[in-house]
Parts: sequence; C-alpha cells; structure tokens
Amino acid sequence: MKFLKVLISIVIVIGVIGFSVYYFGTKIIADQVMDQVAVELTDSGQLESIKQEIENDPQLQAFIEEGKNVDSSTLPFQTKEQAVRVLVKKFNVSELKELQTKAQSGLTAEEKQQLFNDIESKLTDEELLALKVLAYKELEQR
Repeated sequence: MKFLKVLISIVIVIGVIGFSVYYFGTKIIADQVMDQVAVELTDSGQLESIKQEIENDPQLQAFIEEGKNVDSSTLPFQTKEQAVRVLVKKFNVSELKELQTKAQSGLTAEEKQQLFNDIESKLTDEELLALKVLAYKELEQR
C-alpha cells in the first residue's frame, strides 16, 4: 500500500513538472520568437515594406479589414504575445522560420494563397479572426 502511494505521488509530481515545462516552455519560446521577429523587422526596415505591400494589395487589405469592427474581448487572444504563443503551439519553429523566409524573399500570388491555406488549415476561425484584429490594430498604429 505504501508503495502504491509513493508511485502515485511520483506520477503526480512528474505530471505537474511536465505541465509546467509545457506551459512555461511555450511562453519562453513565444517571447523569444516575438522579440526576435520584432527586432529583425524593425532593424531591417521590413516592417515598413510589409505595410506598403499590404496597402498595395487589395486582397490583403480586405483580409485584414475583416478584423476592423470585431469585439476582441470574445476572441481567444488579444495581444501579439498571446498570438505568438498560439502560433508556436500550432506551428513548429521550423515552419515559422520557413514562413518568415518566404515572406522576406517576396511571395507570388500563388505562394500567398498557399500561405493563407496553410494558416487557415491550422487555425480555428476565432484564432484567424483574432489575428486579423491584431493585424488591423498594428496597421492603424502607424
């Protein structure tokens, strides 16, 4: 009986440790990815070029405009940091790096559509709407 109690205690402790590593690990990774992307976009001037590309692409503008009049309090996330955490959970790091590389090198219309399809296949409608809201807010800040 004592052995069973010790075994159950060990399993519970391992479970708590595993959950903590998962929760805090994704938070740390999300924070690192967010910081790295923000610094790279700002330092390289790509942030402005991305904004210009969105302004010049009616399809992207329409996509982002869908987030204009949405109550963000009902969405699964409201901040960029929360969005990164969700994306890190849904996409692995190599997929995110690949998306970043593609975006930096410029995308054709077909590649943009494929990117949208990949994102839509991994995110729920609410998560996608939350990303649109964040993108709209970010573009309106300039």
